[in-house]
Amino acid sequence: MNAPTRYVLVGPPRLRAETLAQRSGLHPEMVRRLVALGVLDGVREGGELRFEPSAVATVARIQRLRAGLGLNYAAIGLVLDLLERIERLEAEIRRRRTSPWTPAA
Repeated sequence: MNAPTRYVLVGPPRLRAETLAQRSGLHPEMVRRLVALGVLDGVREGGELRFEPSAVATVARIQRLRAGLGLNYAAIGLVLDLLERIERLEAEIRRRRTSPWTPAA
C-alpha cells in the first residue's frame, strides 16, 4: 500500500529583519541596506521586512563574496544571479540524465 500523499498548505514562516540579522551576525540596518541595494530579497508584510528562511544562506554567501573576493555590492548581485542560473542549469542537467523519458538532444 502506498503512503498517503501529503500537501503543504502553508510555507515556512518568514523571518523578521532582526532575526535574520541575529542569525547572520549582521546589524539589522545592514540587512535593510542589502535589500535596498537589491542584493537580498525581502517582502513587506504589515510594514515590516520579512525574509524566506533561505535568506540566512544568501547572507552568508554575500559575506563570503565580500570578504573572500573583495567584491562591491553591485558585483555581488551579479555573481549571485550567475550562481543561481548555474544551479538551475545543473539541476536541469541532472533531471534530464535521470529521466528515462527525455529524448536525447
